[in-house]
Amino acid sequence: MTLADTARELRRLHADPELLQVVNVWDVATARAVAALPGTRAIATASHSIAAAFGYPDGEQIPVDLMLDMAGRIARAVDVPVTADLEAGYGDAGETIRRAVGEGIVGANLEDELKPIAESVAAVEAAIAAAEAEGVPFALNARTDAFVHGRDRGRDAWIADAVERGRAYLDAGATTVFVPGNFGEDVVVELVAGLGEQRVSLIGLPDIPAPARLQELGVARVSYGPLPQRVVLAELQDLASYLYDGGTLPLAPRPRG
Repeated sequence: MTLADTARELRRLHADPELLQVVNVWDVATARAVAALPGTRAIATASHSIAAAFGYPDGEQIPVDLMLDMAGRIARAVDVPVTADLEAGYGDAGETIRRAVGEGIVGANLEDELKPIAESVAAVEAAIAAAEAEGVPFALNARTDAFVHGRDRGRDAWIADAVERGRAYLDAGATTVFVPGNFGEDVVVELVAGLGEQRVSLIGLPDIPAPARLQELGVARVSYGPLPQRVVLAELQDLASYLYDGGTLPLAPRPRG
């Protein structure tokens, strides 16, 4: 497929009634491992995890060239659409998305950091325009930090803010609205009611309903952010401890359940 075809497929996956689950990766090895699974329809990078892999803290501390290079390596290593977490756009959302498209990326997260809504809408518009100029129908997962940075305002206030911002981002061309946070089904229902079915994107956290229920509720997508990397690193520590305690390889696979 052409890059435009791949982008259209990613947008279709978001619009499809079947929930799109994307397990976040941080390098070529993890991308290939996830892409090899039958259930994988798209790959998502995790900015936090890529930054950590290079020794940088989260929050646009990693050089944008390094982030884009790794995203591109991942995109070229797999045969499914790749959407990248590009934080808040590294100071120039349009240029960052243009460069991402050049690396083979067909979708991205773009954070609003609770900046003034006009500024955030302009960033979404710039991102979409940049991709369109490259001939790619980009799948922009516009992230609002209404919960992450604004939950102290109270439940109703932050939900109203998320819906207001999300509608503005959808009007500006975003495919979905990403509302990260650990909250229950009642909040998910309100977000879907306010933004529309197949428009809400969430992160899988303990209080978020299970994937099957999210699909019933009309959620478009669920991702897992830096959590897969944390699980893998914990497994690595377990392996190291086992070896230090006298264990030998190969290990029998541990029961899963």
